[in-house]
Parts: sequence; structure tokens; C-alpha cells
Amino acid sequence: MNYFGLLTGVLTLLIIGLGFPLVIQTERRLGYLWWPYMMGLGILIIVGSLFIANDWLSVIVGVLGATFVWGSTELKVQAVRAELGWFPRNSQKIQPPFANIIKTWQAPHL
Repeated sequence: MNYFGLLTGVLTLLIIGLGFPLVIQTERRLGYLWWPYMMGLGILIIVGSLFIANDWLSVIVGVLGATFVWGSTELKVQAVRAELGWFPRNSQKIQPPFANIIKTWQAPHL
């Protein structure tokens, strides 16, 4: 029997499950303006997965990169949730480089 699909699904579920706390903590500590950096990191990780010969490692790295890309689209939504009081707010967030430019961009949304 081939367990590749089953184990890939389980690992994907676990990695995506870790993405939820990643989004919550990133928005809480850094703020939603970090979304371009998070998206760029995710894209770099996905591109890196293309050059991994081992199927297992390539799948895990690709799903991790996709989780970062998804997380970057959720940062703005998470900021709204924090403003509504669903999550704790932090008023002393670290501003990203080029924050004034990023503020003019529309945050991605899935």
C-alpha cells in the first residue's frame, strides 16, 4: 500500500493548523503591515521546494510556504478581529521597513 497521500494530508493538516497561531501572533506582535514580507517569504519557500529532490521534504516545504502565503492574506482580517475584541491587542507593534509605502497598498484577501 502507498501511504504517501494519507501522510501528506495529515502533515498538511498539521502545518496549516500551525498557521493559525502564526497569524495571530504575527499580527499581535508585529501588525498587519508585515504582510508583504510574510508573502515574500512564503513565495521563496515555495520556490525552494521546487529544487528539493526528496518528495516528502518537497511536499512539506511547499505546504509550509503556502501556509505563509495564506497567512499573509489573513493578517489584515486578524487585525480587524483584534479591533473587535476577539483577540488581545498590542499597541506597541514593531513597524516594518517602508511602512508608509505598504500603507498605500491594498492588503490581499482570499
